[in-house]
Amino acid sequence: MRDHPRNPTRTGADTHTAVWTGRATNRTQWVLAAAGAACLALGIQLAVSSTWTSGVAPLLMSVIGCVAAGLLMLFGTLAFVNVVVRVDGDALEVRCGHMGLPRRRILLTHVVGAEFAPQVTPRQWGGWGYRWRPEQGTAVVVRRGEGLVLRLGDGRTFTVTVDDAEEGVRFIRDRLHLPPTGASAGV
Repeated sequence: MRDHPRNPTRTGADTHTAVWTGRATNRTQWVLAAAGAACLALGIQLAVSSTWTSGVAPLLMSVIGCVAAGLLMLFGTLAFVNVVVRVDGDALEVRCGHMGLPRRRILLTHVVGAEFAPQVTPRQWGGWGYRWRPEQGTAVVVRRGEGLVLRLGDGRTFTVTVDDAEEGVRFIRDRLHLPPTGASAGV
């Protein structure tokens, strides 16, 4: 479930031009995407070569149902196959999937704290994807594992699962001039 193609990097001459990048990938989502493609193909096959004698309505419902289910599964899973988190001098930006959508940008001026969460699971958030729970805040959960938790100035939290989240938290805390902490967030 974890992918470490590149280590998160810092670039630039000083801390004001530094950038930290973290990634996470969930290869299991490709199985769900393949199932969505199969449903889509079945819907197309039914539409093209149907010999149903029971009427147009059942055929139309089957075709529309297969195509709709296939598209929802295909695009719903491909949007959360991977996540890229980028922190620069101004903001934290989260991009999901290959097209970078959905996207979230949080200005560092709105962040009052950053913590490392050693274990974030889809079960805690109600599944994979972009999640919101009133008692917990907002999260982007691509896979189970480590994540970073931002405490925002308005009292909300934002959690994202990403590899090498501990380094990302240190980077954000350095940018915000917050004291280092050894405590982990209990997400």
